Amino acid sequence: MDFRMDLVPARRKQVISGLMQLYLYDFTLFQNLDVNQDGVFPDYPGLDDYWKRGSGKYPFLMTNGNIPAGFALVDRLVDPEEGEFYMTEFFVMQKYRRSGMGSWAARELFDRFQGRWKVTQVKTNAPAQAFWRKVIGTYTDQQFEEKISPIHGHISQYFTSQKMNSIN
Repeated sequence: MDFRMDLVPARRKQVISGLMQLYLYDFTLFQNLDVNQDGVFPDYPGLDDYWKRGSGKYPFLMTNGNIPAGFALVDRLVDPEEGEFYMTEFFVMQKYRRSGMGSWAARELFDRFQGRWKVTQVKTNAPAQAFWRKVIGTYTDQQFEEKISPIHGHISQYFTSQKMNSIN
């Protein structure tokens, strides 16, 4: 497979918007989400902010060859207690799951953004929890902390990426 991951320019943000519909569909297994009368999920709140200069938000597109296969939204955090970077959303199309794309993309992002990370999964999404524990555990040699949110019960992993090639 020919995996790539690139920042998405504003002129191509419709690709992320389209993939977001598939992501939200997948999320109906874990959250109470519904489509509107036109059969479309609501717009993802704040998605346009990922193309505002200086926002500290980074939209990435994963591709296999030239075919869109997933996306990642990474935010620079302002609360040093929480970390420096947050994996806001991460999606790999079902066709590419278990191909190594997700693990590869996560490691690529951790390497590009050197520092303290926070990655969160909703409490009902056991497959995502297993994925992130495995990926982060392998990446950090099990050197990560896990916390459960007292408010929502969501699970977060905290760790520090050690690689160079960072975006600051």
